[in-house]
Amino acid sequence: MGKVIFFFSLLYILVNAQDVSVEDKQQLQKECLQCHVEQQIPSALIYRRYLMKYSTFERMQEAIFSYIKNPDQKHSIMPPQFFLKFPMKEALMLDDDKLQKMIESYLNTFDVKKKLMLP
Repeated sequence: MGKVIFFFSLLYILVNAQDVSVEDKQQLQKECLQCHVEQQIPSALIYRRYLMKYSTFERMQEAIFSYIKNPDQKHSIMPPQFFLKFPMKEALMLDDDKLQKMIESYLNTFDVKKKLMLP
């Protein structure tokens, strides 16, 4: 039941995300979020951790890029206990431009500013 709720909430977020093209969403879903959903890795939580530590879009993008290129528990934003439950990320063999575009799509998808209701 939890998987179903998580999947539909992730789908809702993806559908309602702005500033992300349909192609970028599909690529992100195929290359990244599919594994996150299958392994029940909380993508929104990971985004919030990056936001709290790095605070700007550019710094988050740089940190995620360097982690994906060379995943290591010491350089992860997640606490050590996280890796007791979830597997260690494998390095993605994507070219840098494609990876940067996917990271930008990820950050736009989970951007908390889009969820704020300002007058």
